[in-house]
Amino acid sequence: MQKVTTVEAYIETHHHYREALTLLRDIINTTELEETIKWNAPVYTLNGKNVLGISAFKNHFGIWFFNGVFLKDEQQVLLNAQEGKTKAMRQMRFNTIDEIDKNLVLAYVKEAIENQKLGKVLKPEIKSNAITLPAELKQLLDKNTNLYKAFNTLTPYKQREFCEYITTAKREATKQARLEKIKPLILKGIGLNDKYKNS
Repeated sequence: MQKVTTVEAYIETHHHYREALTLLRDIINTTELEETIKWNAPVYTLNGKNVLGISAFKNHFGIWFFNGVFLKDEQQVLLNAQEGKTKAMRQMRFNTIDEIDKNLVLAYVKEAIENQKLGKVLKPEIKSNAITLPAELKQLLDKNTNLYKAFNTLTPYKQREFCEYITTAKREATKQARLEKIKPLILKGIGLNDKYKNS
């Protein structure tokens, strides 16, 4: 698809939905949202933040709500276009202009604006890199300053290997034996499985 620079141009490229897209645009433009073009499609923003967009495909057209997951959706009209992948975005989909209920569309758009003003956004999940020390290893490190310093100079990968090695021991005696085994390795800065990696 060629690069689109205006909403009018976008609507023209989807001429079979021209009237319907124009209607959606007119409804949205009665609000305070600012009309822009992003990703080659009309996007409507509030204070520079994406609130919604309109789009057309071969067999349907609709409105994308960027944080649609927060809409109440009492009328059950929103879809998650990619279940399992799309977390926040929801779509209000239509096949013909006759399916557009102006009041309903406006109500959803206004709710999306309100949610944006309230700061309702789905933050991306941040995977924690924090290492949880098993109690036995923590006690050992707390008692031995040199061991503690040596452990903290190891890469997170090596630290995790040692933690896992202690955690996976089922019996207390095995844990203690493993602690004794890893002490000299930690002090030398050697990882648990280094000897296997270099062979």
